[in-house]
Amino acid sequence: MVVLKIRDQPPLLKAIFSVDPEEVRALIFKKEDVNAQDNEKRTPLHAASYLGDAEIIDTLILSGARVNAKDNKWLTPLHRAVASCSEEAVQVLLKHSADVNARDKNWQTPLHVAAANKAVRCAEALVPLLSNVNVSDRAGRTALHHAAFSGHLEMVRLLLSRGANINAFDKKDRRAIHWAAYMGHIEVVKLLASHGAEVACKDKKSYTPLHAAASSGMISVVKYLLDLGVDINEPNAYGNTPLHVACYNGQDVVVNELIECGANVNQVNEKGFAPLHFTAASRHGALCLELLVCNGADVNIKSKDRKTPLHMTAIHGRFSRSQAIIENGAEIDCEDKNGNTPLHIAARYGHELLINTLITNRADTAKRGIHGMFPLHLAALSGFSDCCRKLLSSGFDIDTPDDLGRTCLHAAAAGGNLDCLNLLLNTGADFNRKDSFGRTPLHYAAANCNYQCLFALVGSGASVNDLDERGCTPLHYAAASDTDGKCLEYLLRNDANPGIRDNHGYNAVHYASAYGHRLCLELIASETPLDVLMETSGTDIMNDSDVRAPISPLHLAAYHGHHQALEVLVQSLLDLDVRNGQGRTPLDLAAFKGHVECVDVLINQGASILVKDFTLKRTPIHAAATNGHSECLRLLIGNADLPSAVDIQDGNGQTPLMLSVLCGHTDSVYSLLNKGAGVEAKDKWGRTALHRGAVTGHEECVEALLQHNANFLVRDCKGRTPVHQAAACGHFGVLGSLLHAAQSVQTLPPLADNHGYTPLHWACYNGHDTCVEALLEQEVFHKAVGSTFSPLHCAVIHDNEGAAEMLIETLGPTIVNTKDGKDRTPLHAAAFTDHVECLQLLLSHNAQVNCVDAFGKTPLMMAAENGQTNAVELLVSSAKADLTLQDAAKNTALHLACSKGHETSALLILEKISDRNLINATNSALQTPLHVAARNGLTVVVQELLAKGASVLAVDENGYTPALACAPNKDVADCLALILATMMPVSPCTPAPILPFSAINHYTTSPSKSVTFDSLPVLRSEHTSYCSFNNISHHDGFFKDEELNDSDSETY
Repeated sequence: MVVLKIRDQPPLLKAIFSVDPEEVRALIFKKEDVNAQDNEKRTPLHAASYLGDAEIIDTLILSGARVNAKDNKWLTPLHRAVASCSEEAVQVLLKHSADVNARDKNWQTPLHVAAANKAVRCAEALVPLLSNVNVSDRAGRTALHHAAFSGHLEMVRLLLSRGANINAFDKKDRRAIHWAAYMGHIEVVKLLASHGAEVACKDKKSYTPLHAAASSGMISVVKYLLDLGVDINEPNAYGNTPLHVACYNGQDVVVNELIECGANVNQVNEKGFAPLHFTAASRHGALCLELLVCNGADVNIKSKDRKTPLHMTAIHGRFSRSQAIIENGAEIDCEDKNGNTPLHIAARYGHELLINTLITNRADTAKRGIHGMFPLHLAALSGFSDCCRKLLSSGFDIDTPDDLGRTCLHAAAAGGNLDCLNLLLNTGADFNRKDSFGRTPLHYAAANCNYQCLFALVGSGASVNDLDERGCTPLHYAAASDTDGKCLEYLLRNDANPGIRDNHGYNAVHYASAYGHRLCLELIASETPLDVLMETSGTDIMNDSDVRAPISPLHLAAYHGHHQALEVLVQSLLDLDVRNGQGRTPLDLAAFKGHVECVDVLINQGASILVKDFTLKRTPIHAAATNGHSECLRLLIGNADLPSAVDIQDGNGQTPLMLSVLCGHTDSVYSLLNKGAGVEAKDKWGRTALHRGAVTGHEECVEALLQHNANFLVRDCKGRTPVHQAAACGHFGVLGSLLHAAQSVQTLPPLADNHGYTPLHWACYNGHDTCVEALLEQEVFHKAVGSTFSPLHCAVIHDNEGAAEMLIETLGPTIVNTKDGKDRTPLHAAAFTDHVECLQLLLSHNAQVNCVDAFGKTPLMMAAENGQTNAVELLVSSAKADLTLQDAAKNTALHLACSKGHETSALLILEKISDRNLINATNSALQTPLHVAARNGLTVVVQELLAKGASVLAVDENGYTPALACAPNKDVADCLALILATMMPVSPCTPAPILPFSAINHYTTSPSKSVTFDSLPVLRSEHTSYCSFNNISHHDGFFKDEELNDSDSETY
């Protein structure tokens, strides 16, 4: 809110603040604007309402002032009048229909304002006009919340008498009694309790009114709530009791009251902290701590991370409280979960007085903490020199290492405090001592750019060229981390060797390049030319893998986008086309990452643009196109030596345009097209950029290609157009664009691929209903073109009922009996795959249930042979399929179900058979269903066949009965026949069975055992035994030719 000076305001506003009604009337008579607004949108009526002058308010309203005008905080004049507790002003405003439900930006109504400002008489005027006194503001608080918070007893009483909900809660689930308790309004708390408020209610974090009163130290409310019998040890969502909260806030009077009333002084919260932990840490907890200790609090109680109250005093530096805890028996060297003692913690945070107290009480200065570090390590690392002195004076061995071999001098060098470092050096610390990683203190000082420490260590004689386990010197680390170059410069001046390589072959130049430190590179170059350091960098960089880096500094700077470092490097290194292991140049990496400045630097210095890598044979132009870096593309193509660079092909024949479309980079696509990229270019599979857009579904890229007259009918090596690809992948938007472009062609050629499949086949097969609908809107797809395996076959074989229904509705019901190359109808396909919904759809359109294919098989036979029980049940029950029909090998559906061991299917068929002739029907091998069922061990089926009168004496072409058909081979069958003949001598009237010596073949080779469909290429792995398409691979298919091969034929 802005406070304005009266002398700078309009005359009308001056008259209002002067409370001069006559002057106001005179100014209004002179046409002064009664609705004028200041810069906060406050009107003269707001001012009059704030002052509470009823006469001026009435005059302004009668002169046209808007009674419900809102300022920029959405406050109305009624809000202002109520805030000023002006009953007369409120009455006048209400008389002129002021909105009692108006809300400000905090959603507060005039009643909220009245409740917060103790405007009881104003509230009395407002309440009768309100339909609801429980309206909440943005924080969910009602007028009762505001009255309770402000402690206005009379207002609370008024609101309760007018129906205010005493247990209404705000957005934190806090009720009026929470706020009254927190503010210590005891009379309001009593009034609320007497009217039925829940005294033990909880907010969202389970704070009770007792928690609230305890936190703010309201002892009278605490006593009153305890007298009402609330649970003194009730935890909140964090496990904190009222005692925890009181201790944390240093409310010693409340703590004393809670303890006297029986609060558990050792109750822990969710993290295992007791009230004593809180008093040890809080700013005002000294008296609370004394009260807890005197009343049995455990001074050695540990939290879940094993911290004691003494640890807490060490963290926060509570010196006097640490003494009190120690005097009451605290363990000095207790360890937390990291092994740190209070002395470690005090050293870490630099609490010198606490360190004195702990050492005086015989704390172990040689105790190991986290990573085996001593307190002196932590003090040195954190840079507390006075603490270091205290710890050194206790006789500690200064060169004792931690678990990682680091001494205190390592810690001081890493921490960067010169006083600590000098103290340790003067005490005799070994400055060349190496840790477990082979690093000296100088390595740490250089890595952390601690110039003063580095200066002191070198001045003390530290070796500047010592190698760590990775083969790095301090100069390597300085090159990687030193932005201003001071540390690196000092090391170079003290004979640091920039040519030393680490275990991977990288020297300081590589490190500075990788981190983009131009100044470091310039300093190194001023000492030794970079080309000398790199030992004639270029292609030689890969000659000796033992000593040379796998990539050059140019690669590192280019990849990470450090163009300033690159500028230094290109001035010294001769070969800008140096390659890494994959044959990629620095320009390739810069273009791939989209670092325009690096690309510009390298091009200006003569880097080759059209050089190809070793693996994919791609150029930097391909790299930029793959990731959609349009600006890099502009630079590369604009500076290429060849005009045809925009269409340069990689090892798979792909152009930059193809890669941009494949990855959906629309801006790059337009950039390439504007540079003249050819839209008709083909890769080695005959696919164009448009094929890729159709597969990936990038509509904007496809639109760009079509705008540049891309041929949507171009065919790849499989004979597929972009229309095929879009339909197969279900990209409706792309398909729509292609079909719209097709309108420019007077007569579309037949869109069948090399295997006879049209886009409609593909869309139906993959179940893309929207694409099917779009294709059917085109007359050209109404004609039967291509493979006899029709789109309807494709739809039903993959249970795409929606596509199938659209085909029937559009092309007519006659298509349900269309036959493929093996005379199979869509009903055969649906039965083969057990797609009941599609079966029902086809049957509802009069599909011929008993039609046979080239091998004499009906849909029922196909379902039975493949064990498709749902299809079998539908066909024998609802469709009334003819069970007497036989295939070319004279097998019935029952024969076929038994031959494949499909017991459930066989039983479903048997359930509908009552004719004994059909039960004993024989196939071309003279086998009855009983022969076949017995041979396959179908016990339940055999039992049912026998019950229905199946003959046990029927013999097949080999002379075997069903019993002998159970034999696993010819010899066993012959033996079994001989045994049976001996056991049961034949009647003179019955000729003995003659056992043939020819091989007994229960499943002779016949047409029924080698039925195949027409040659169909593979599309999916499912149902390959029936028929399938060749799958359209998505992205990888453009690069892997072997994935696109079609199998010659599939059998089932």
